[in-house]
Amino acid sequence: MFTTPSGFSPHLACAEPGEEEEAPQEGPGPVACLADGPPITSASLDTLIQNLVPTADYYPEKAYVFTFLLSARLFIPPPELLARVCELCIKQQQLDQSPLDTFGPKILQLLTEWTETFPTDFRDEKMVGHLKDIIHRIAPCDEAYWKTLNQVLQKLSQRLALMSQGEESIVKVSLNASSISDKLVAFKTKPPPIQKDMLSICNDPYTLAQQLTHVELPCFGDQKKKTTNLEAYVRWFNRLCYLVATEICMVTKKKQRATVIEFFIDVARECFNIGNFNSLMAIISGMNMSPVSRLKKTWGKAKTAKFFILEHQMDPTGNFYNYRTALRGAAHRSQTANSNRERIVIPFFSLLIKDIYFLNEGCANRLPNGHVNFEKFVELARQVGEFMTWKQVECPFEVDRAILHYLHTAPIFSEDGLYLASYESESPENQVEKDRWKALR
Repeated sequence: MFTTPSGFSPHLACAEPGEEEEAPQEGPGPVACLADGPPITSASLDTLIQNLVPTADYYPEKAYVFTFLLSARLFIPPPELLARVCELCIKQQQLDQSPLDTFGPKILQLLTEWTETFPTDFRDEKMVGHLKDIIHRIAPCDEAYWKTLNQVLQKLSQRLALMSQGEESIVKVSLNASSISDKLVAFKTKPPPIQKDMLSICNDPYTLAQQLTHVELPCFGDQKKKTTNLEAYVRWFNRLCYLVATEICMVTKKKQRATVIEFFIDVARECFNIGNFNSLMAIISGMNMSPVSRLKKTWGKAKTAKFFILEHQMDPTGNFYNYRTALRGAAHRSQTANSNRERIVIPFFSLLIKDIYFLNEGCANRLPNGHVNFEKFVELARQVGEFMTWKQVECPFEVDRAILHYLHTAPIFSEDGLYLASYESESPENQVEKDRWKALR
């Protein structure tokens, strides 16, 4: 993982202006290589495309296929790439005339890997057209190929349908989070039997941590559909921050507020144990919001030793060194796990995106000689590939509809609403707070 302040892996060498690299070359850091060939650090785009295409006696390594399909979209649109692949297949193996006893299974394997790893590429009608074209060229030669390729198409269609449902769910959550109005007075003057809070819905920290994990895992769905899911995920993180702050600030009695604080500390601890670092960070962020952190009398009543330990784990010092250490531990546990419960790794999403952004922006896509900086994309593929492995884990916990409904729909205060509730709970201590309280009232 990234450990340097700049956000780059220390072993990734970025070419300096004027440097020349030939392909293929051996070099430091992560590399992908061809079957029985040297590692590649740079090459022309045409060479990389040629290396993707299988022949009767060659098939590229799985790591190379993933790395190139991930990075190639920065240089060539997926439909154009697939068209090039089809042309090369036809040219090299003369699909129209030659038997496909040895070549056919390899083309089938490449198409299967592409549709399974990057299914959203095939939302484009041109992609589907190219896919069907090569299928028709292979299928007439062998009935078994036709049956298998038909299965590939069916699985692709089913997966795209499931992804669409997941995206609608994420967007629905975001709309719920952004559309609920903040009516502080009306909310706080409801009769106690009607007014709900989290503890009335769920008073077990582990159960709530499990349900938060149910929310988080689907959000790691198709991250390649422009920015829709990224924005939705940021809104969900912010909603959870504000929900935690609201649950604390809405309580009028100091002892009960302290109890709510202790409850969310325990929820955060359970999230850490599960491997749900994103919910952990959202809860800590919510408890560190000024309207909550200023409640000194309330914090004085709460048992906070565990909170400070969790804060230390998520401390941004040293480019989040402690968090990255914990994340590596969770990743190692996931790799050796015997159950889905132990496979769960949900990274702090905003930091993951920041890491990938700096990696992408900090190293050139092409070297001065025009070659693709493939070493950069091997590192990028490592980051993204690890994330894609994590997001494929099926949540093993039983769903609690009531808790999920509350997480998605419970009213939350705006920043002003939080401050007003905070000042009503513990009076302003200085002139700045008094002036703000007066303005809010």
